Amino acid sequence: MSTAHLIVTLFAAAFVAFSAVSVYARAKWVVEPITEYGVPESWWTWLATAKAAGAAGLVVGLFVPPIGVAAAIGLVLYFLGALVTVARARSYSHLAYPVLYLAPVVASLALLS
Repeated sequence: MSTAHLIVTLFAAAFVAFSAVSVYARAKWVVEPITEYGVPESWWTWLATAKAAGAAGLVVGLFVPPIGVAAAIGLVLYFLGALVTVARARSYSHLAYPVLYLAPVVASLALLS
């Protein structure tokens, strides 16, 4: 494992975990946009749990690489789904937000060599 992979993976995990906690806490700056996108409130806890599990999987993946790969792939799919959701809601100015979370996860997966 390289130093770059370690740093990028820990950053990605912390960033995604922050996002999960923000949804669990129902932070206004998170709740308002996802309501506008048409995401039902009954899904929020599940979505936050998926992000939290992905963040934990990235950290565990530092010791058990196949788990890290699975977590990264799951998070990539999650944030691609978020991109589609934002695009379908025609909130084009918000498309950058899922990309901000997606980029470090992709970088972590790419550095896993």
